[in-house]
Amino acid sequence: MIFLIEYDRANGVLVSNTPFPPERRADAQTARLELEVRLNASGVDHEVVLLEAVDEDSLRRTHERYFTAADELSVPAGRP
Repeated sequence: MIFLIEYDRANGVLVSNTPFPPERRADAQTARLELEVRLNASGVDHEVVLLEAVDEDSLRRTHERYFTAADELSVPAGRP
């Protein structure tokens, strides 16, 4: 699967996660470009990426920061 991720880096929030099957790679690339153009025209500073993974669970393991609140990621190991 290919995942189009829009992430609000300043607030540590996943804005959107749109999956595409591998055979729609060109559609995913077009959607990424359109999203970036729209965000830039609006003055919105979000991270936009295409990521590929077997499934969303795998993506969540390899790219945890997109799916975990920023304050949860910043807690040192062993502390509540």
